[in-house]
Amino acid sequence: MNSTLFPVSRLRGRLLTAFTLVATVTVLAACGSVPEAPPQLAVAEAAVQRANTPTTMADAPAQLRVATDKLAAARAAVTAGDTPRARMLSEQAEVDARVAELHADSMRSGKAAKESQDAARALSEEIQRKPAR
Repeated sequence: MNSTLFPVSRLRGRLLTAFTLVATVTVLAACGSVPEAPPQLAVAEAAVQRANTPTTMADAPAQLRVATDKLAAARAAVTAGDTPRARMLSEQAEVDARVAELHADSMRSGKAAKESQDAARALSEEIQRKPAR
């Protein structure tokens, strides 16, 4: 009876060793196959993060959305292993983030200019109403 158990134990040990080896190789292969993100992706992420302010969200939401969408597409391209596409989309996301910032700045400048014009107009009207002394 003892002699029949010994071969089964040995077989289990070998199966366990083989399974462990296969699992280790699989994990190492998975680690080695993680696609590398192009450096432009980090630059684009920083640009989108910098542009993602309450002011930009209020004054340039469409432009900010374009930048955010392209950044997400660049990340997806990295995951898919399409590095050239990831690089291109990252560069576009960076430019679009800058466009969003500039558009928001332009909107703020336009509002400030209108307020100054309104104040100058009101002052001019007030001066015209007062009689000369």
